[in-house]
Amino acid sequence: MASPNTGIQYFTIPGFKFAAGYTKEIKVAYRSFNPTSTKGTVLIPTCYGGRIDTTLNFTSGALKNHHVIVVAMLGNGESSSPSNDDNFPGDYSLRYQDCIKSQYTLLTQHLRIKSLEAVIGFSMGGQQAYYWAAMHGTGVNPFLKCAVVICSSAKTSGHNYAFLEGPIAALTTSHDYDHGNYKRNGVKAVEGLRAFSRAYAAWLTSAEWFRQELWRELGAQSLREWLDPPVGKSSREDWDPEDLLVLARMWQAGDIGTVAGDGDYQKALEAITAKVLVMPSATDQYFPPKDGEVEVQHLKYGIFQPIPTVWGHMAGGGANPVDVRWMEENITQFLEVA
Repeated sequence: MASPNTGIQYFTIPGFKFAAGYTKEIKVAYRSFNPTSTKGTVLIPTCYGGRIDTTLNFTSGALKNHHVIVVAMLGNGESSSPSNDDNFPGDYSLRYQDCIKSQYTLLTQHLRIKSLEAVIGFSMGGQQAYYWAAMHGTGVNPFLKCAVVICSSAKTSGHNYAFLEGPIAALTTSHDYDHGNYKRNGVKAVEGLRAFSRAYAAWLTSAEWFRQELWRELGAQSLREWLDPPVGKSSREDWDPEDLLVLARMWQAGDIGTVAGDGDYQKALEAITAKVLVMPSATDQYFPPKDGEVEVQHLKYGIFQPIPTVWGHMAGGGANPVDVRWMEENITQFLEVA
């Protein structure tokens, strides 16, 4: 089934078994670009707060000659999620391996794709790219040939985990979230969502970004407007709180050692035979470049290429055109020689 306005399609998987042991029917939302291309298929999973049509897909640059599939990870509100499935696991037990399993099923059983040229992901999408490499990028002739990890990590750090507790607490302690009863009360928990965004805001970029008042380039007239936009102007207001929470808990649990390496994420990295381009932002506060530098030391075919930017984490999501061009150039070069 396709949406006539956006080209988004849905694939239903009956009897899908989650890592936590649940078995149920799920749907996977995706969009396909250049499906007749013969150069190779590239998968791009969504990030935290990302929808299919807001995801940077590189189809006008580095991937213009590739078949590109943008897929919504489970929990994002487009694929099966708490907001659109009353029977979705509600105990925050969703894990990255569930997303990769659903995407692999989509590719192999529905789209009949026999191999992937690359998985490219930003933030939570980058963690999915790492999971793809650990699960399907090992051995002599792996299903996945390359991975591009943008502003992300193979294992969520303690610092990253702790940061997420702030926005989570801002949302879950709000009066209109009401301990998860907001739906029963017939409200959207707007105040909780706005509090979540304010707790998130300072972490998105960098101190230098604020010093240069670069919030002006995103249309804000003042720092206050950036932190507390008018009601209806915050993108978080469009989200269901339970979707944000189930994704945040999955993010906190990120660790490719849970699917490879006998529990050791560094051993899991060492087993990857796919080529991996690790592109952190030089000023990212979530996934600092040092994390990527350490990870590359354990990869057989890893390249470490930090994005030179003051835009912090947002650099990898397409907020700054200069950073997008830089990523386009480096992804193009990487795929040409991979």
